[in-house]
Amino acid sequence: MNACKPLIPAIALALAACGGGGNTPPPIPGPGACANGLETPRAFANLGFASPVAMKQAPNDASRWFVAEQGGRIRAFENDPDAAAAVDFVDLTARVHADGEAGLLGMAFHPDFAVNGRVYLNFSELVGGVVRSVTAEFTSADGGQTLAPASERVLITVAKPASNHNGGNLEFGPDGYLYIGLGDGGGSGDPEGNAQNPQRLLGKFLRIDVDSRPGGAPYGIPADNPSAANPLCNVDGTGLQACPEIFAAGFRNPWRWSFDRQNGDLWAGDVGQGSWEEIDLVVRGGNYGWNIREGAHCFEPASGCQTAGLIDPLAEYDHGVGFSITGGYVYRGGQATEVAGRYVFGDFGGMIASLAPAGAGGFDVVEHVPQGCVPLGASGELRISSFAEDLDGELFVLDFGRGQVHALEFTE
Repeated sequence: MNACKPLIPAIALALAACGGGGNTPPPIPGPGACANGLETPRAFANLGFASPVAMKQAPNDASRWFVAEQGGRIRAFENDPDAAAAVDFVDLTARVHADGEAGLLGMAFHPDFAVNGRVYLNFSELVGGVVRSVTAEFTSADGGQTLAPASERVLITVAKPASNHNGGNLEFGPDGYLYIGLGDGGGSGDPEGNAQNPQRLLGKFLRIDVDSRPGGAPYGIPADNPSAANPLCNVDGTGLQACPEIFAAGFRNPWRWSFDRQNGDLWAGDVGQGSWEEIDLVVRGGNYGWNIREGAHCFEPASGCQTAGLIDPLAEYDHGVGFSITGGYVYRGGQATEVAGRYVFGDFGGMIASLAPAGAGGFDVVEHVPQGCVPLGASGELRISSFAEDLDGELFVLDFGRGQVHALEFTE
């Protein structure tokens, strides 16, 4: 794989350039190539953020937004287009190791946040020269206005062979369990074979019960997890048997993913290596192929590969379209658009697309903003680190490079 060459100086989140294997992005499309039924006007135009990676609202509370910054802060602000100030919800910059792809990467509000004040964060730490992925619980002591750093309760810690391919997204599923997406741990081609190793947590989707602590354990295991009867994995993310936390396997870097608010389906964008970006519909016990396959293709085609038991991606695109997928949401908002009910996603290179049904269960990638375009209403090329969904189902994108929030307005 070629050396990683970030596209902008601030791109500490090298999921973009590294995710694409260091390939040079295609030329910017010519005039008229950017308009395909979508505008991306800036939202909350008075606010800016430092390397934003996630934006959420608390359950059943549309009054505020929370933006996670890679360096370790979560910023809160009023849900008002004219909001003029953001305040610290929590500052973990002294705790978080933010370098390269590492940092504060994911957050999830407990479904009963209004009552228990609990928020779950995923971030990187550096211990003895080793980067570790940490998923921890924090609690508010002031009625949800801020989180107390001293309240940290570590749930899962996983030592990583490299600082990249962290994953880090967190979401509560419709079943009330906490889902955690972890990358393969880094290095070209998953050299340690983590994604296919059931005794390691790396390269997996995990599912745990944060409301259960049997025998003093930090969390419980849902009874229908594939290996639910086995002992919990060790502090370094390994086990002597298949880890009971594992929900699904075979991922390289599931950077952003979400549940369809209408039917609970779990949609994930998995960042590829040098050729293919993929979109998966993740199911319990599924194996999505990495590092046997990249997308629907043998990772080492000269030698062929065994595909029995592997689940094909719902869709994929090559590096003529983009080079580092950013998973999004199924659009369930109120705009009258043919995109309603489709999965909307993007790429760090600025491409925004949706999946249109193509018959026989297949999907076509429909580009609304090709990579490198400046869509009407946007202030320059977007470096899309994350999508966000408000309580009404409307979608936003985070521009990592400029620290801006943009709304998605469908215009066809």
